[in-house]
Amino acid sequence: MIKFAIPLLLAGLAFSADAPGVVHWTAASMKDWRTHLAPKLDAQHVATERVGDFGKYYFLAVMRNSTGQAELHENDADIMFIQSGEGTLITGGSVIDPKTTAPHEIRGPGIRGGKETRIAAGDVVTIPPKTPHLVKLDPGKEIVYMAVKVLE
Repeated sequence: MIKFAIPLLLAGLAFSADAPGVVHWTAASMKDWRTHLAPKLDAQHVATERVGDFGKYYFLAVMRNSTGQAELHENDADIMFIQSGEGTLITGGSVIDPKTTAPHEIRGPGIRGGKETRIAAGDVVTIPPKTPHLVKLDPGKEIVYMAVKVLE
């Protein structure tokens, strides 16, 4: 648990002293994620930081400033809470040129035959296991969200 202390503090996490296991992220603290994550953007134009681990599920703070890769998680679901920005979520269809990048994780440059849905701050999206998905952004735009990874 100690290894999560610094990232959690940086993400603005507040623990309740009288209720073990209760975690509270304030709206104000989540707005700080953009500033914290921006310097960590990688070649795929995404920055993530694991901000809580609770056994069968964990939380990621995520920032994207360009369209991402298509993803398919064979064993876990994603629940996305959009904090800021907007974009298009493409779900379903099939991953183009799929490559296994880690056990049970598939990535590719795009999705063929998926459904496009506009997403924006305040939206919540659930993506079941084995569902291809991709976040597409307009040029010059960014999106910040909390992803809950639910493990099967």
